[in-house]
Amino acid sequence: MFGRARAPLLALLVLAPLVRAALAGGTPAADRGALWRIVTARCVPAFGEGATLPPPCLAVDPARGVAVIKDRVGVAQVLVIPTDRITGIEDPALLSPGRPDLWPAAWGARRLVEARLGRALPRDLVGLALNSAMGRSQDQLHIHVDCLRGAVRDQLRRAAPMIGAAFTAPVVVAGGHSYRVRRLAGGGLAGQDPVRLVADGVAGARAAMARQTIAVVGAVFAGGRPGFWLLEDQADAAAGDFGHAEDLLDHACAAVPPIR
Repeated sequence: MFGRARAPLLALLVLAPLVRAALAGGTPAADRGALWRIVTARCVPAFGEGATLPPPCLAVDPARGVAVIKDRVGVAQVLVIPTDRITGIEDPALLSPGRPDLWPAAWGARRLVEARLGRALPRDLVGLALNSAMGRSQDQLHIHVDCLRGAVRDQLRRAAPMIGAAFTAPVVVAGGHSYRVRRLAGGGLAGQDPVRLVADGVAGARAAMARQTIAVVGAVFAGGRPGFWLLEDQADAAAGDFGHAEDLLDHACAAVPPIR
């Protein structure tokens, strides 16, 4: 799927100042375009020239229009970023007809997380997160791909009998905030665009997409059937909720079983 995803491990650990500015929490407003510059000035040109991708670039997929970079936060977290200009979850382009779906590429990027960890991840410990406009530090859309918090997995397991093909009342709590959840069937995300599903399935969401935050979590349903949980929350600054679904992820991967 992705092209030239290899880079020396040492090089990936020594990030340039631009990368540090782009990926550090609380990035100043002046740096909110840093991710876009990394993708367009480093990842895509190197791929086009046939060169080894420079850190933090891990992969470029021209067919899907995405690049993957290593986030400096976390032992294995990667970011999946479109190679065309899409500001974030509120960008109208995401809901336009014929828009390529970024989420299958994000699910595929879990393999790069596994490569960093040196072991396979259980399906139900993989999480993808897209923060709201209020909860992000960059103004280029980026999907966080990393390990899921074990406590979130456990909450989903307990709530599974209450979750169907429509969004529930909030049943998962992380970071002090509650998430609505629905099921998605299938082993992959092709044809199941989480942004569109939230816009169409949550009352009022389409008119307030900037406030939405989304996570997609791998699941194994009864009988061993693969699927996903789709989680949604809406930012509410007055309540201290900034729409940060990244809170569902565990950047230390503490719940991942050790190699035996």
